[in-house]
Amino acid sequence: MLSSVIAKKLVAGMCHAALRPAVTGLISSRGYRGDSPEDTRGDLIEMPLPPWEENPSETAYIKKRRLLYESRKRGMLENCILLSLFAKKYLNTMSDNQLRQYDRLINEPSNDWDIYYWATEAQPTPEVYQGEIMDMLKEFTKNRNQEQRLDAPSLEYLEKESH
Repeated sequence: MLSSVIAKKLVAGMCHAALRPAVTGLISSRGYRGDSPEDTRGDLIEMPLPPWEENPSETAYIKKRRLLYESRKRGMLENCILLSLFAKKYLNTMSDNQLRQYDRLINEPSNDWDIYYWATEAQPTPEVYQGEIMDMLKEFTKNRNQEQRLDAPSLEYLEKESH
């Protein structure tokens, strides 16, 4: 009885393996190719983003709350952690000019990887984003105190601040 079960599984596995090349030929699949010389990037779709505009009627309180949320909800986990911890540490002490710089930095570039690479100094920061906030973010990213930064902070600290 045991041998018949093994035989059925073996036959089923061989049949499945025999059909796999035929089936995969019908399904369009694409693996990551990276920036190889053969990649024409013809399959990429460019989606224009609306330009970043500062809202001059926004109060500092509302702007800080919005920036806190936007720091936490990024397109990639690395920036969620990095920017939310940075915002927790510095957002409430930022001047109006610093808030504008931070708002522009996290909302104008269309690619979260750019922000990450600039903050970690893996790529040079474009001149338009250089300034006090970028310097603070680069220094924060170095993590000189070797803090454990594995997750975005809980929001409990907001309740403590409001009481």
